[in-house]
Amino acid sequence: MDEMIFVDKPSGMTSFGAVARVRRILSEHEGHRVKVGHTGTLDPFATGLLILLAGKATKRAPELTKKDKVYEATIRLGETSTTGDPEGEISSTGAELPSREKIEEVVASFVGKIQQTPPAFSAIKINGQRAYKLARAGKEVELPSREVEIYSLEVLDYSAPELKIRTHVSSGTYIRTLAEDIGKALGCGAYTSALRRTQIAEYRLDELPLFELPD
Repeated sequence: MDEMIFVDKPSGMTSFGAVARVRRILSEHEGHRVKVGHTGTLDPFATGLLILLAGKATKRAPELTKKDKVYEATIRLGETSTTGDPEGEISSTGAELPSREKIEEVVASFVGKIQQTPPAFSAIKINGQRAYKLARAGKEVELPSREVEIYSLEVLDYSAPELKIRTHVSSGTYIRTLAEDIGKALGCGAYTSALRRTQIAEYRLDELPLFELPD
């Protein structure tokens, strides 16, 4: 079995967990262990498109890993999280929440090439170890900033304190960091409370034959 597999990952499941489930199902069907790999992870709290590769198709991973992506995110203003998402320690900033007009102005300023510092709680490796493992162990994690590109960023809805956006970004862009940076620019703080990946390159979630993951 050599194929590309499309999964709509549910919240609460790791990307590696999704890979393991697909591998088990395919291996049972084929009667032997089937090699399965992913082409880019999603945070456990996030949902949406994962592209997995099975068998000899795993050789295609490098060509699919660095593709641009589209996300829809809910950003909670006026609060911050130690991890940038709902899994961290949440704190209120007590700041006044901005107007829709101010939000539109600030959001527009992020479109284009920007410098972004990846979050400490990320899968980036530092001296062979995942950054999030070091962060969870209480060790200081310093990651260099890098250039990413925000191709488009639109406000879908704003009902304070929740801001909903859709954004088309280059590979390597962290939406958690983008939300935090928007919160800083607004002067009220923010974190990503929900995140859904709807597209990777030309592959749109709503147009794909999806592999059903068992509960």
